[in-house]
Amino acid sequence: MHFVATFVFLMQKHAVIFRDLGQMDYQQAWDLQEKTLRANLDIKSKAMEQQVPAETVDHLFFVEHPAVYTLGKSGNKENVLLGEEELKEKQIQFFHTNRGGDITFHGAGQIVGYPILDLERYGTDIGKYLRNIEQVIINLLAEYGLKGDRSKGETGVWLDPDIPGRERKICAIGVRCSRWITMHGFALNVNTDLTYFEHIIPCGIVGKQVTSLQKELGHEINMEEVKDKLRLHFEQIFQVEFRSEILL
Repeated sequence: MHFVATFVFLMQKHAVIFRDLGQMDYQQAWDLQEKTLRANLDIKSKAMEQQVPAETVDHLFFVEHPAVYTLGKSGNKENVLLGEEELKEKQIQFFHTNRGGDITFHGAGQIVGYPILDLERYGTDIGKYLRNIEQVIINLLAEYGLKGDRSKGETGVWLDPDIPGRERKICAIGVRCSRWITMHGFALNVNTDLTYFEHIIPCGIVGKQVTSLQKELGHEINMEEVKDKLRLHFEQIFQVEFRSEILL
């Protein structure tokens, strides 16, 4: 009798440091991203000098911002329909950022995710990276009975993107990449006050709506539940595992 031994080798998933930052001012979160990105760039530079593999550290931050409009580096400020005085009156901050994309809104009831990943681990393809983020959101929406989808030529996640007059965006995405290290990320409307979008042309796209989980489902959604589901789907799509660690 012959016995055949079968060995299954499980590939260890890459660890990503996760931190829920809670409510944080946009500038403070931007500074944290820049600091984290620079630390990884320094690791890459030193590794290149020493001709050894770069042991960069991947991160994912979740955050809620106070009311703020952010404009991408090539965006058009005319898509902000309020002047500086009106922004002050409504207590809405404004930042011209270094991410891609146009104008969007961040505020209470919205989950903003900032992945700071070394794409040399996941494939040096920005298009693939964006599609992966979209897939995380699409998989999440399916758990709530919603069919998230992509809109041709428009980054982000939509509902009914191919039905004229019913297209509505539920998640905006805008990123920056430096030496394959990413920053900025996605903004998912959960219980977001959508009236803030009435003062901009969201993402510079005319004639299309913005929506939220709360609006689609007709009731307020538990934010912590959504965060847990987002984490799970992020781990599955990117084939990583989260762990906690002290911030840089």
